[in-house]
Amino acid sequence: MLIAGVVAAVVLVLGLALILLYNAMVRGRNLAEEAWSGINVQLRRRHDLVPSLVSTVQGYAVHEKDVLSAVAGAREAGMKASGGSAHDVGEAEKGLSLAIGRLLAVAEAYPELKANENFLQLQHALSDLENEIQMARRYYNGTVRDQNNRIMQFPGNIVAGWFGFARMEYFELSDEGEAEVPQAFPSAREGR
Repeated sequence: MLIAGVVAAVVLVLGLALILLYNAMVRGRNLAEEAWSGINVQLRRRHDLVPSLVSTVQGYAVHEKDVLSAVAGAREAGMKASGGSAHDVGEAEKGLSLAIGRLLAVAEAYPELKANENFLQLQHALSDLENEIQMARRYYNGTVRDQNNRIMQFPGNIVAGWFGFARMEYFELSDEGEAEVPQAFPSAREGR
């Protein structure tokens, strides 16, 4: 009778631990998915801002068709990658960041454009948006780190294997320098 009571207590404790670990993994996965949704919202806002920026620059820099079409192509690639893996989205957004940086560098050669109020507002909005994307990326990567720790540590790794929880991808940029807010927005910062 005593042995049956001990076995029942051990089974109860193990069952409770299993339930707690499983629920923690579900909660972690949901937080990471919510954080990824936050990144997607910011990226969509960025994609929506790009045509206005291109249109404004196009009015002044008519000879820069290659740069303008590169930005449009990079925006299209970013929109197509949306909903894909963190790696695919990161690569597409890296291309868009580089194209926008080239566009803003070209804009430096046009004094009338640099003085245009609409262009300055767009630069400011883009700079703010880049900061928000960086914050959303940090939050997402933090939730992914916590979830990955939960499913890789013992005994969570056993529970994760039973219930199909897999490691999640970080949203990373390929280059350390790209992890910072782009410095191609001097006019927007000076205008604050």
